Amino acid sequence: MDLRALRYFEAVYEQRSISAAARVCFIAQPSISAALKQLEETLETALFVRHAKGVVPTEAGERLYPLSKKLTGEARAIQQLFVERPAAAPFRLGLMRSLGVERMSLWLKELSAAVEQMELTLVNPEEPCNARIIEVSEVEEWELFQPIWQDRYLVALPQGHPLSLKEQLNLRDLKGLPFINREPCRALEGLKRALETRDLGFTARANIRTVEYAVGLVASGVGAALVPDWDSIRQRDDLVLRTIGELELEQQVGLAYDRSAPVTAALVAALEISRQTRRRQ
Repeated sequence: MDLRALRYFEAVYEQRSISAAARVCFIAQPSISAALKQLEETLETALFVRHAKGVVPTEAGERLYPLSKKLTGEARAIQQLFVERPAAAPFRLGLMRSLGVERMSLWLKELSAAVEQMELTLVNPEEPCNARIIEVSEVEEWELFQPIWQDRYLVALPQGHPLSLKEQLNLRDLKGLPFINREPCRALEGLKRALETRDLGFTARANIRTVEYAVGLVASGVGAALVPDWDSIRQRDDLVLRTIGELELEQQVGLAYDRSAPVTAALVAALEISRQTRRRQ
């Protein structure tokens, strides 16, 4: 039994189209058709009924499909047993708090796809690591820095809050407003300094460490919060985001790494993904 013909059969079965199967398998359509014809002749039965919009499996085709998947899957498993693979290269990446689960997951997914033989370990940024994603003010003298995200910070309010009726807030609007206090957050520290300079004070209602918890508490009506202008936050319909007229609060986040460290495949990939992410922002 020709394993390649079985794989082509599986592609046609799954795509319900010979032309679509050819695209998935990256080969010419006549090669798919020839393999199917040979397979049908070997089994002495039709596997598909052809029609104008594609193909439909026959009863024989339905019976063959699970058997074919089992056989080709076992063949791949046998091949992998005897293919010598290079040892996984360890890569320790330090992550600051509150990077955003959604965007950080996408960044890590790209890194994992770019470096197949990599053993990734995520640690706190102050621990020993090959590189770390941190705020620019935390970069040490011995490190180089590649920007990834430029975060703009806004005041998040619960839906229906009186201040949500204003298109833009001013610092006086924040006097006495209960806030979700989040540490560490350099942008929030800037807001506190601005309020203190004007004798407006800062009222803390709760103390937490992550943006995700802050957003949840705002939506629950516990208080307001200073949050980054992430897509995942803008798309929520249970809170309102407002700028502060007299104040622009931003934070630059990027990849920092030892300028004298060896250049590994993982570090090269991390830098390239960071540059691409920065260009897309």
